[in-house]
Amino acid sequence: MTAGAEKRPPTDIRLVAFDVDGVFTDGRFYLSDEGVESKAFSTQDGFGIRQLLRAGIEVAVISGRRSLAVERRMQELGVRHVIQGCADKPAAFDELAAEIGITAAQAVYVGDDIPDLPLLAKVGFAIAVANAASAVREYCNYTTAAPGGHGAVREVCELVLAAVDRTLT
Repeated sequence: MTAGAEKRPPTDIRLVAFDVDGVFTDGRFYLSDEGVESKAFSTQDGFGIRQLLRAGIEVAVISGRRSLAVERRMQELGVRHVIQGCADKPAAFDELAAEIGITAAQAVYVGDDIPDLPLLAKVGFAIAVANAASAVREYCNYTTAAPGGHGAVREVCELVLAAVDRTLT
């Protein structure tokens, strides 16, 4: 894949999957003295996710870390496919694709760091957020203008909806 080879995802996208830390968030998490973790999520990103779901596009989170905050936020948004603590993202993706009956070519994955590269290589359209590691940005079909945690997810949602000829409402 060459950076910038495609600027728009294919028109038959049926799944958009995201990493969490560095994509939905700015990559930071807060850990209290009591061991309680918290993260910040953008409400505008949330609106974009809801619009993808309303348009009939499946949404998934595939993350190497586990977080109750992620579980709760995705539940609020109606995201049914939440895979956390994942050591093998491509295998988790394969199981999910089989479950929902799609091919890898019909999927988008959004990542930010080296552990995302194997899954980015598998999907039909690979997206890096603006603050992604340079190796990830160089590999992907598209890099967002916005960094993770600051509108990148919303930008991806709008990009996909435009490609499948649907608009945010």
